[in-house]
Amino acid sequence: MQMRFSTEARQAEIVATALRLARESSPALITTADIATAIGVTQGTVFKHFPTKDAIWLAAMRWVRETLLLRLQAAADEAETPLQALSAMFRAHVDFVIAHPGVPRFIFHELQQPTDSAAKLEVRAVLQGYRKLLLGCLSQSIEQKLVSPDLDPESAATSFIGLIQGLVMQSMLTGRTATMRQQADAIFALYRRGLGEAR
Repeated sequence: MQMRFSTEARQAEIVATALRLARESSPALITTADIATAIGVTQGTVFKHFPTKDAIWLAAMRWVRETLLLRLQAAADEAETPLQALSAMFRAHVDFVIAHPGVPRFIFHELQQPTDSAAKLEVRAVLQGYRKLLLGCLSQSIEQKLVSPDLDPESAATSFIGLIQGLVMQSMLTGRTATMRQQADAIFALYRRGLGEAR
């Protein structure tokens, strides 16, 4: 007998499956039939919950925005200083990518699209929320004299995100996502040095 899922549970399963499939395939090549097969349901079941594949990717990006930003905020809240919060956020993001390697592939795919889809707008919302968290920690670090007083928070926030993207790209090229964790601490140590961390 097949287990019955609530609408919310089934939608979450479809989204999780789409992101899992994105680990190995380009999101453009993943079909609703692929998602249905991976779950073990009919394509009609998928369409019952999402009218189009684009609707699935939009829901996936909303999940990413809510989940990632909540984890970053939680990591920052547990830290004793804003500088430690930056370090905690860096590790939390790396851990998120290791746990969900299909997410960055999906995000890169959306950012390459020439038009502004609803999912692409969600990607921008993630980046905006992320920058806001970073700028808050960086500004507090300057106020508390933990870093150089001449530090430009905007540039430092861009560099932070760029380091994450570089780690992600390297892991995608090598196919070894877990190695990100081994490299993260050394890379973040270089970043902190660039902030002019007070001794």
